[in-house]
Amino acid sequence: MGGDGSCYISKQVKAETAALGFRVKSGWAAVVLFTGPVGSPVLRDNRMIDLSDPQFPDTRQPHHATFGQLETDAKKINRRTDIVHRVTKQSVTKLLAEHQRKGYAITHASLVVGSQLDPATIANPHVRAHALEGELFRSALEQALNAHKIRTAILLERDAFANAAVELEKSTDDVRRMIEELGRFTDAPWRVDQKLAALGAWLALRHKPALGKRGER
Repeated sequence: MGGDGSCYISKQVKAETAALGFRVKSGWAAVVLFTGPVGSPVLRDNRMIDLSDPQFPDTRQPHHATFGQLETDAKKINRRTDIVHRVTKQSVTKLLAEHQRKGYAITHASLVVGSQLDPATIANPHVRAHALEGELFRSALEQALNAHKIRTAILLERDAFANAAVELEKSTDDVRRMIEELGRFTDAPWRVDQKLAALGAWLALRHKPALGKRGER
């Protein structure tokens, strides 16, 4: 660990290019690490990380009040938001430190999200609360990764496989099949969220931060 809190790779370990993919959820994220080659990626890690504090359940849905209503108390929102940023920063720092100790050189990551709706355009308070939380967890994760010089791209879940097929020059069926088969190499859960994170890692392995329309760094 560098003196400024950044991670570095030991000179004794030959760095291997790797990429991260995240499926961002409310309060947590599924994370997958891939190494190359791009045409046949290798699954190196599959886990979940916290983006909220389990000791403070309200940080998992910081913009929700009781009975699913939109939280309007600014003090509560600010406290929860601060915790989200702190926990996310800690989770990312720990994740990167572990991977970099193993010799992985990570410079790119993709974040798969459910939507990128502007919360200000949403009239329904409950739906707006979810949009605000999606925006919060995505931006907190982006900022934490960018602080470690990792470039990020945003992928929308609904378009992820179709866009990946174009970028990877494969059919959508082939992309789905390869992602499915990679699940054989992990003992951890390999469900929809993990598969989407894997798709993000695969695209990030191409070192193309321009994959996302918004949130590129």
